[in-house]
Amino acid sequence: MAWLLAALLETAVLGLFSAQAGPVRVLFLGHDAEDLHPSDLYFPMLSQALGRDAIYFDYVTAVEEALGDARYLERFDALLLYANHEEITYKQWENLKSFVEAGGGFVPIHCASWCFQNEPGFDQLVGGRFAHHRAGEFQVETVQPEHPAVEDVTELKAWDETYVHKNHNEQDRIVLQVRPVQGTEDNIAEPEPWTWVRTQGKGRIFYTASGHDERVWSRGEFHQLLKQGILWAIGEDRRESYQAFLKSRAPLIYERRDHIPNYENRPEPLEFQFPLPPEESMRYTQAPVGFQLRLFASEPDIVNPICLAWDERGRLWVAESVDYPNQLTETRRGNDKIKILEDNDGDGRCDQVKIFADGLNVPTSLTFSHGGVIVAQAPEFIFLKDTDGDDVADLREVLNTGWGIEDTHAGPSNLRYGFDNHIWGTVGYSGYRGPTHRGTGRFSSGIFKMKPDGSDIAFLHQFNNNTWGLGFDEKGDVFGSTANNNPAFFGGFPDTGYRGQQGRSAKMIADTPVFHPITPNIRQVDAFGRYTSGAGYALATSANFPAAWRDVVSFVCGPTGNLLGSFRNIPEGSGYKAINNFSIIASADEWFSPVAAEIGPDGNLWVADWYNFIIQHNPTPSPERGGYRAERGMGNAHINPNRDRRHGRIYRLVWEGAKASNIASLAEVSPRVLVEALADDNLFWRLTAQRLLVESKPVGVAPLLRTLMAKGGRDAPHALWALQGMDQLDYDTHQAALLSRDSVLKRNAVQALGTTEVDLQLFLDTAVITNKDPHVRRVAFSNMAHFYTHQPLKVAIPDLFKDTVNRNDEWLSLALQSGNWEEIWW
Repeated sequence: MAWLLAALLETAVLGLFSAQAGPVRVLFLGHDAEDLHPSDLYFPMLSQALGRDAIYFDYVTAVEEALGDARYLERFDALLLYANHEEITYKQWENLKSFVEAGGGFVPIHCASWCFQNEPGFDQLVGGRFAHHRAGEFQVETVQPEHPAVEDVTELKAWDETYVHKNHNEQDRIVLQVRPVQGTEDNIAEPEPWTWVRTQGKGRIFYTASGHDERVWSRGEFHQLLKQGILWAIGEDRRESYQAFLKSRAPLIYERRDHIPNYENRPEPLEFQFPLPPEESMRYTQAPVGFQLRLFASEPDIVNPICLAWDERGRLWVAESVDYPNQLTETRRGNDKIKILEDNDGDGRCDQVKIFADGLNVPTSLTFSHGGVIVAQAPEFIFLKDTDGDDVADLREVLNTGWGIEDTHAGPSNLRYGFDNHIWGTVGYSGYRGPTHRGTGRFSSGIFKMKPDGSDIAFLHQFNNNTWGLGFDEKGDVFGSTANNNPAFFGGFPDTGYRGQQGRSAKMIADTPVFHPITPNIRQVDAFGRYTSGAGYALATSANFPAAWRDVVSFVCGPTGNLLGSFRNIPEGSGYKAINNFSIIASADEWFSPVAAEIGPDGNLWVADWYNFIIQHNPTPSPERGGYRAERGMGNAHINPNRDRRHGRIYRLVWEGAKASNIASLAEVSPRVLVEALADDNLFWRLTAQRLLVESKPVGVAPLLRTLMAKGGRDAPHALWALQGMDQLDYDTHQAALLSRDSVLKRNAVQALGTTEVDLQLFLDTAVITNKDPHVRRVAFSNMAHFYTHQPLKVAIPDLFKDTVNRNDEWLSLALQSGNWEEIWW
């Protein structure tokens, strides 16, 4: 994960490991391998086993990531190595050796003693090198039982590789465990040193040869051995400060209760954990080294926050729902609210709360439009506005209706302003039935868009189940997540491109849907250990993230795992793949339940924590599934007296290289300032400025916007869409954008085309269908599907399909075939 290294290389001030307190921080250096010692599988086992003990791991897979910069390495108490890296550079070796000799802990495990064969000093640092092995089941023998690194550790009996070592360095080494001779067929004639410790300079090294595969890594005895080894390796002073931290934090208190579903079929249901105050919950919560989790608001100011949004003044608006999931009313008036949360003194904490609207009943999303807010409250979308300046809604209009109410966690969500000046959103399997851009229609489980007045609803991307996530990258590509084992989707082709038939419009792109909690006490209903409640897909679209994260790393909530996960979006042909990047935030507090994560106006990542012990919605528990008989409520969620309606938190995850936003507010600024804001480092402000320009349609800004487009850059696509929304995107300007060398501007210019003869001529004259960038061709081919009646394109299609790149690319070939070009034979 090179992005993690970049985060710390860009940091101006870096502390030393000797100054750290609180949780133990371990850098786990693994490798990218699926068959031999797959550290991707085993690191999460250890992280989950030791997370409640506040031993936290940051995971990387390349030697340069871990050892290329001494300042990064010094942020950690210890380095754990489990990998097959054959070589090490001189600089990397010097950084590792200096780290240890200055007092850092080093914990090489199993195959680590094979690593770095070009550096003889590495053998001496570890205390020996792997020579050869066989395999079998055996039990290690502890020969120094009173040594703190193995004290009270159960001797491990498991199948493993029977390592034999060479190049032993017995100086300052103590052998703690040996592998006894296992009969005449063994590859040793006397007990083999197996687990040892040694010192070098001020540092300590703990090594064990155990750990070939999950038959060892999944064992509690192995976890305990590594815990003891790590705590010995970090040194006495650091261990004492860590133990003082453990004593100072509030303990997790449990109580045996009824109504704790046991879908996992554990021998006994998990006990009920009592909630923690926000500050104590944070002491059980891990964020990456170099980032800090900061509390913005908590109960009683906010309860059950279901979504986050910010207005043009940079104020946070939150929909909170105590009626979720089952308190649906016939009148759809209830106990829920929309609140405005402000930080007026600049200390990063909410100090003023205003109730913009109350009497709502399970509002699930909101976004801003024309001086008010659009609120999703199935079966209606409503528009609320304050007309007298007191920050209280006094105008209410119904924009549309037809959203399903059969299930309260399957309705509309994720409303947001899109690049194309429409309001985008998602909907789950409760779906929509009513007027659409094609007449009357129905759809469910995917992404839609509509005009800001609620009209012209169009379904765009079909996902395969309950859809809770939506996000745009800085190019305008669309991504999302679902609630059931599919945490990363790419919307590669609009459903509007199909005529009368149905086809693929989105694809699950995650390399794995597995998530990575730091506590074993997670409760799910199915697909155990995976994203069964994936929500959101915000990308790192601001300058307040490391350069390697920007427009690449996405954030997906996993509340049933008490975590916020991440993926890296990597271009693949004309589409993308998403690489699972493990957890960005994870907690051993079983109430921690992030349900929304968005990039705020300050450029940082904001997280809405539902903070509830019961996050599961359905299925309704039965004796066969769940362990007891429960009842189903009106919202299709099981009724559970342990559901909480008194807590909620909002956090900010702040990188230590973050800078203050260049913009504090865009309210009541001049049109020129709005145009300048289109170039801001934060996509939030660029889209907000675009929206305000389109809504106000100021006179005299069109020439400024055309100048921005001619220059190209981050602001150019927004200038184009602002002109389009203001009805001032003239032929020459549009043509110039279609001919631009800026591929992002070109892609957006293609998407801004209509379906008139003039648009078709622009499309043909600019030859976008032959552009070398596959992403440009993807949007161009997608546009072609909307020109299906035009003969010139029918002539071009066969030649385009003959191109092997087009034919073999899943999205390009799909787009070329999508329009039912009835005269073409494939």
